[in-house]
Amino acid sequence: MPLVIRMARAGTKKRPFYHIVVADSRAPRDGRFIERLGYFNPLLPKEKTERLKWDVEKAKAWMAKGAQPSDRVMRFLDAAGVLKRPKRNNPEKAVPRKERKAKEETAKAAAAAAPAAGAAPAA
Repeated sequence: MPLVIRMARAGTKKRPFYHIVVADSRAPRDGRFIERLGYFNPLLPKEKTERLKWDVEKAKAWMAKGAQPSDRVMRFLDAAGVLKRPKRNNPEKAVPRKERKAKEETAKAAAAAAPAAGAAPAA
């Protein structure tokens, strides 16, 4: 049973509130969970301590049992000094959309021209 530490959305429309839970990875996001570890309220300012309340010790215990944290929970663990979050790099995101589309079109044109040029004429 692959376990994951993730956030389950609660709150009303346009007023998000998240519970940090341990759940089976196959369970729905807001559905069945094993244990609730805390909560996260993104509407509060970052300097407020009530923005994030959770039991880091329980999270460590669940990770020792094999639970994998989600990306956002990994950020929380990194801020708490428990785990080091690996740096991510997506160089394609920095390229403007017009340039990406032009690059894709030239690649498609080159791919379409290569098989046509490589075909030998039937003699």
